[in-house]
Amino acid sequence: MIVPRHWAEARIRERARNRQITVRRFGWSDESESAAQAHAESRAREALERIKSGESLKRRETKAAYNGAEGVPIREEIVAVHGDSVITRNAYGARCLNTPDVLFADIDFDTAPPAKLRASVHAALLAGALAVGLLTHSSIFGLAAAFLTLFLVRPVTLALFHGFLRLRGAPRSRALALIDAFIQAHPDWHLRLYDTPAGLRVLVMHRTFDALEPAVAEFFDALQVDPLFRTMCTNQHCFRARLGPKPWRVGIPRHMKPRPGLWPVNPERREERQRWIDAYEQAARGHAACRFVTDLGSSAVDAKALEVCELHDRDSQALTGFPIA
Repeated sequence: MIVPRHWAEARIRERARNRQITVRRFGWSDESESAAQAHAESRAREALERIKSGESLKRRETKAAYNGAEGVPIREEIVAVHGDSVITRNAYGARCLNTPDVLFADIDFDTAPPAKLRASVHAALLAGALAVGLLTHSSIFGLAAAFLTLFLVRPVTLALFHGFLRLRGAPRSRALALIDAFIQAHPDWHLRLYDTPAGLRVLVMHRTFDALEPAVAEFFDALQVDPLFRTMCTNQHCFRARLGPKPWRVGIPRHMKPRPGLWPVNPERREERQRWIDAYEQAARGHAACRFVTDLGSSAVDAKALEVCELHDRDSQALTGFPIA
């Protein structure tokens, strides 16, 4: 896990084999901006030489925060450092805990119908509208039926999706059943369970883990962990837990300024950013990011996991009883 304090970008352009090649790469450093620039230039030169030798590489890296390309560190403002755990501010303004070896897992519930279901319902309704037109031999009736489908897509999709959920069981009940099955098969594990606004969070207490070790993959598989969360843990070689509420859940509809909230920010825009952060932190008081539910499994506790747990519970306000957001 790497969370640099300084970032830079280098751009190199050369002609090779009668074509112009432009390569852009980021660099980073905990020391200084000049060290970050030197690193960027070194990475850009290396990438250019590899491209010139025939290797297929992206010409430009995407400026992303946590879920960036593999090999690029976490690009977020450092808010605090506790040992080797780092609290950062993500792209939409919430504080997040990043830890290299204390295992967190997020399970998100399916609360919205998938886009494919909506598209299928719309296609079926349009086919029905076409059939109405053919059966009545009236283009007017067909067009009216097609227009009506615009108002029917959403309620029909929701009805089908909720019916599917009832057949499968409530998302929370299914997630708890998966967790219970895992702990029955692994009684030596110690899990702390938390409610989040859209799912569950699990913190593993009995030992530390490397994000790439097989036990982590098996754990994520068993709990059906959110795929994006899983990918980010693998790419960044760390585990992550949001500590602050999401802004739109505490009455802050405006995006963090300046958009899109990526770090670093130009010095002339930092005052604007800080005003947004101050308003957000004020609104966030009295809200928790998650709520502790129970402990499961063994009573074994790793000392490092306990330190991170105490930091997480304090900063997320998981033990306060505040509404989660």
